[in-house]
Amino acid sequence: MKFPKDFLWGGAVAANQCEGAYNEDGKGISIQDVMPRGIKTPHTDLPTEDNMKLTGIDFYHRYPEDIKLFAEMGFKTFRTSIAWSRIFPQGDDAEANEKGLEFYDRLFDECHKYGIEPLVTLSHYETPLNLAKAYDGWVNRDLIGFYERYVRTVFARYKDKVKYWLTFNEINSVLHEPFMSGGIYTPKDQLSKQDLYQAIHHELVASALATKIGHEMMPKAKIGCMVLSMPTYPLSPNPDDVIAAMKADHMNYFFGDVHVRGKYPGYMKRYFRENHIELKQDKDDAEILKNTVDFVSFSYYMSVCETADEEKKIKGQGNIMGGVSNPYLPASEWGWQIDPQGMRYVLNVFWDRWQKTLFIVENGLGAVDELVDDGKGGKTVHDDYRIDYLKQHLLQVGEAISDGVPVMGYTTWGCIDVVSASTAELKKRYGFIYVDRNDDGSGTLKRYTKDSFFWYKNVIATDGEALYEK
Repeated sequence: MKFPKDFLWGGAVAANQCEGAYNEDGKGISIQDVMPRGIKTPHTDLPTEDNMKLTGIDFYHRYPEDIKLFAEMGFKTFRTSIAWSRIFPQGDDAEANEKGLEFYDRLFDECHKYGIEPLVTLSHYETPLNLAKAYDGWVNRDLIGFYERYVRTVFARYKDKVKYWLTFNEINSVLHEPFMSGGIYTPKDQLSKQDLYQAIHHELVASALATKIGHEMMPKAKIGCMVLSMPTYPLSPNPDDVIAAMKADHMNYFFGDVHVRGKYPGYMKRYFRENHIELKQDKDDAEILKNTVDFVSFSYYMSVCETADEEKKIKGQGNIMGGVSNPYLPASEWGWQIDPQGMRYVLNVFWDRWQKTLFIVENGLGAVDELVDDGKGGKTVHDDYRIDYLKQHLLQVGEAISDGVPVMGYTTWGCIDVVSASTAELKKRYGFIYVDRNDDGSGTLKRYTKDSFFWYKNVIATDGEALYEK
């Protein structure tokens, strides 16, 4: 079984991790602008100079150079996000910021210049800070209306430029990072389950509403959801561990279940009952949720284990979404366990569960890269470790396609080096393109192609055939 000829090969970034220009052309402050250490430490009240994301990799000014490099690799699609606070600086503004809209006009036009289809995330961990502070983020139902205004504005503006849309990035991550994912200002350790799941309900309604509006305004467009996939294996064959793994999976699956099936699954209704959670719903919410997505997209970086034995619950260092370390798997420099076969597994599970076309929109290896002389008067990075990681995962995508799973595309995370969301570091690099910037703010911002750049170019040019060469 071959990769399909219309397979959407490409790469992915997020506005808040690459654009910089945090206070230019009328942009408002987002939650990312007050997270100088990512999710590692509490956020600040105002942007501080040590926040790497304020400058990012200066994509805001350098995007033509970067898009040209993506085109050289042969990208069919480029996933990015729109910074909500560029369009509505406070989030609750009555009018959109025209200069913000013009920037994305230029960006999408640059993509089309090279035949690259934009894949656009509407909300990628960058809620306007005002909506977090004044409304407590998605805990407040008013955010549905603010999000609707934003969605209608960008759909009307870019309906002829963008075919593929994602409503929320890794929507299930709100379970573990409520400020970053849901703009919830209440500290995590003080947030009640009632308020957390009320916020989730508001996001799910807003997502379905965006899908409905997208289908009405752009009949030919495809609207997808985006979840963080974290396949959970039982730590042992003990039935208690199997049930523990099932319950852990349920907490992530339910977001996709609602997006695809248009209603809450029974196991979540039980969870709500047993935890005394009573969702406040408007009379139209059930009907709105019936506006289901066209495809399911997801990130995949690692798998985890789960056990019912409290004494064996050794959490993996990099497992943002919880879980127990797998004794059979190696880990990256940041403690993320590497499991290529988990890619095939999760593709099969998602297809069997939802029967919706799947799109892998994040997958990659964060590593410390060394910029060295290339022997031709320039510089490069010899990143065989990244090539091996991506190759092993793509081979498993090929296995899933052979299993009969419809996969519409694959966009590697951080196709150009970006500032890490979890740690706000630049030394944790993912890209095919090295950006000369360091965590102390030094560097020229010059771009250098890595060995993986040419490897991925060949993979795309051969429609994946190069993966099977000895």
